[in-house]
Amino acid sequence: MKRTGPTNQILLQLILELKKKSSGQGAGIWKRIANDLEKPTRQRRVVNLSNLNRSTKENEVIVVPGKVLGAGSLEHKLTISAFQFSGGAKEKIQKAGAKIVPLLELSRENPTGKGIKIIG
Repeated sequence: MKRTGPTNQILLQLILELKKKSSGQGAGIWKRIANDLEKPTRQRRVVNLSNLNRSTKENEVIVVPGKVLGAGSLEHKLTISAFQFSGGAKEKIQKAGAKIVPLLELSRENPTGKGIKIIG
């Protein structure tokens, strides 16, 4: 059986940038996220808002190396970064006053990866 990976050019570029950021800054977190994103779609992480609500505290910075789905609700402010968000998840995150930050932008703002929590 042949192992497959992403064919999406945007995702491949993101993985490459995260790996460069990891080696340049010596921050293993970006390499770990890149490795998780390299997996086939079926093996990537999928997290519901209810799970994020239970496993996080106010004002934490969260990374989901996969997709955030809108099941459940979010009751506190977070900074959330993921490769994909469902439409319902985006709406609920914005209603809760939380912030969505693209993965590449987060890696530029926090190159060392300090204070970032991976969920999923």
